[in-house]
Order: sequence, then C-alpha cells, then structure tokens
Amino acid sequence: MTKVAILGASGYSALELIKILLRHPHAQISVLGTRREDNPDIAEVHPVLKDRLHLECTSLDPKEIASRAECVFLALPHKASMALVPELMEQGCRVIDLSADYRLTDSAVYEQWYNTPHVDPVHLSQAVYGLPEIDDGSIATAQLIANPGCYPTSAILALAPFVQSDCIESTDIIIDSKSGVSGAGRSLKLTTHFPECNESVAAYAIGMHRHTPEIEQLLQRVGKQAVEVIFTPHLIPMDRGILTTIYANPVSPLQGKDAFEILESYYQDKPFVRVMETLPSTKFSVGTNYCDISVRMVRGRLVIISCLDNLIKGAAGAAVQNFNLMYGHSETLALI
Repeated sequence: MTKVAILGASGYSALELIKILLRHPHAQISVLGTRREDNPDIAEVHPVLKDRLHLECTSLDPKEIASRAECVFLALPHKASMALVPELMEQGCRVIDLSADYRLTDSAVYEQWYNTPHVDPVHLSQAVYGLPEIDDGSIATAQLIANPGCYPTSAILALAPFVQSDCIESTDIIIDSKSGVSGAGRSLKLTTHFPECNESVAAYAIGMHRHTPEIEQLLQRVGKQAVEVIFTPHLIPMDRGILTTIYANPVSPLQGKDAFEILESYYQDKPFVRVMETLPSTKFSVGTNYCDISVRMVRGRLVIISCLDNLIKGAAGAAVQNFNLMYGHSETLALI
C-alpha cells in the first residue's frame, strides 16, 4: 500500500483523482492539502465525498506531507508547484505534478510562455513527461512526473502516429480544440461566469496559448523533426470534455484505410486509446480515461478527430496511469 498526498485538493481534477484513488487497491490517501486556512474536512469542500472519505485538509507544508506520504500528486496552479517540488523531492517523495511547471524542458521557453521565472531548473531537467502512450520506459523509474495538459493530450495522441511515420507535413498542422468550462479550473473568473459562457462559444488565446510549445515539444521528440502547429482553443458551454479537430497535409497521397492502419498499428497495445470508425463524441469518453480517435481524408487532407474527458484522461486519470507505472501495477488498475 502506497500512502499518497493530494495537494490542491479543492479543485476539479483533485476531486476526480480522489475518486479514482479511493477504488485503487494499492493506494491510501493519507494527506489532502489546500491553501485554505480553516482546515475543512474534504466532504465540506466536495460534498459528493460525504461518507466516502473523512480526512481533514491541511496546509501545504512539505516536511509534514513527506512524513505522511510517499507519493505526492500536485493539483496546483503553475508557479505553486515549483515552490514545493524541491523540498518534497529532497525529503524522498515521488511527485506527479498536474501543473505546467515541469512540462517544458527549456526554462527559457517556460518563462516566455508563462511570463514568470522558473525557479527550479535543476528538477526541470530531471522531470519525465508523463504521457504513458508515448513512454520510453522513463516513467517507471522517475521521481518527478510532469503530467500532460488536457489539450496537448488530445492533440499529441491524435498526431503522434502520423508524425512518427513521417507521412504528414510536420510544419503545417492546424489544431482546433473545444473544451468544457471545467478546463478553466474552479477559481472564479469572468469568462467562466455562467451568464458569460452559457449559450456561447468563443475562441481565445489565438496564436499564444501556453499549450502550443508543449504540443510541439512532444511531437518533435516523437518525429525527430521540426514541428509547427497553429493551435486555437475554444470554450464551449458544457461542464467537461474536449473535442479536437486537426488538419494536416500528407507528404504523398494517402488513402483513408492507410490512415486508419497507421493509427491502429501505433495504438494496438495501448489500453486507453480507442481508434474508432465512428466519429468520436465527447459523450463517448466523458467519465472515462479513454481518448477516442478517428480520421478521415477530405480533398487529399487528413482530418483527425480526438475526444477525451479533460478531468480524467486530460488530468487525474493520466496521473493514476503514471502512478501505476511508477509502482509496478497494471496500467489500467482503478481506471477501468
């Protein structure tokens, strides 16, 4: 039994993480940390947990957390994680960070896109990007996992087979993504205020969304070549789910059946990617750890569709996949 801590326990991703770990036979939730000063019971923060988990939330003190947990999940905003990771790792904890603080390998790129200095470049160089479907074996032995972003997961999983097979023009990719409102987190914001986002669809951060370099970085690693994407996210008036539509040009003529074969071959032994003949819908993947992918050929171009639950496959579920690989469990444990 591995004792785990979840910091940032008041958020949506943390709630999903708690629910998954409560059914995990080899994980015991021993610490829940929040930045609140009143130390509420977790069922006061998330009433859905009443009679399922009785545990008082505590402050984010690394030494206290390390004394009570072996593995720490950080469901904190960017900047907050890198303030805690050095001492947690010094205390011997293994860390799975759901924020963006350790996803980009170059601190200068992080500083450019997040407009803040990276204060922990030492551990940044040690972090392993935790997308289990694209794992070279590093996850199992890692002390620090950078859990992928939700948008990048939907885009990378859809594109990786085609970038690796070198069958598309890797510097001419268009990614159009739409996300439910929970992707913006639980903190109050004008754009996610109900009268602002209900019955409305809006693009945002065009050409400057922070997930752009994350997508390019991983695809460059997969394809061993330059990758450039135009990534445009949209906020849609539903609670959860991401639908991503990708447009790419083949380097030579490609048939629809060949595109399907590329996807199916790449993911044949990956339990959480479903290659579908049917066009995916967010309804198919909500509440699950699956990423559903399909592809069509339209006027000689690839149109790839992927869907996932941003709170599970895009956050908490992927974190538990990583936990399972780190501790030698079946990758699907507690997730199916």
